[in-house]
Amino acid sequence: MIVLAFLAALFYASFFLENWLSPDLDVVNGYVSELSAVDQPFHLVYSGGDLVTGVLSIIVAAGALRRLSRRPLAVAGWAFLALFGGWAIGDASFPLDCAPNLETWCALRERSGHVSFSHEFHSVTSTVVITCGVIALFLLSLAARRYGWWPLLARWGWVVAAAESVFALSTLLAMYLGRWLGIIQRVQISVLCAGLLLIAFALYADRRNAGRIPASPPPLREKTPL
Repeated sequence: MIVLAFLAALFYASFFLENWLSPDLDVVNGYVSELSAVDQPFHLVYSGGDLVTGVLSIIVAAGALRRLSRRPLAVAGWAFLALFGGWAIGDASFPLDCAPNLETWCALRERSGHVSFSHEFHSVTSTVVITCGVIALFLLSLAARRYGWWPLLARWGWVVAAAESVFALSTLLAMYLGRWLGIIQRVQISVLCAGLLLIAFALYADRRNAGRIPASPPPLREKTPL
């Protein structure tokens, strides 16, 4: 589970490759989702990253539910992580048709409603995947604090979730102002990648500490009188 959670964070950060693969897209104002638009040359790299992240997140959540203690907050947290994974797969399965901030004709088609269902539904998948990720981090951090588990998540999980919530709400302001949306979105996804890394390190620390607990010595036998 530890390695899979780490890989999930790594693949979710595939947008960092845009400086080399997609330098023409607007980093300041363009959507991150435009990288995986169907008409972009390396769209399979970015949508593939979301797909792998989704599959790995579901496996991590299922493994945690099967192996770890099932307390209500923890079960809810892992369930929302699985939902995050499912909607990340949806993000990859319903890409944009084109990049509206790069191609004027695409922006005109988008405004006139002449785009596919996939293009329109992508905004839903993108919103829900972020929401599920935030809720998963909040619930797992609450579980860590209440049950005395995962000190890293207990200390930093809610901080990462709060930061993710702030940046998620900031995207609404950026959309209203019509500027800086690209930067805010990229920071927002980076914070969510940090949350996945935090889960991986918390699980690793938990396993390492469990391995350091010495085995209890066998009980002493009472000597029988001769």
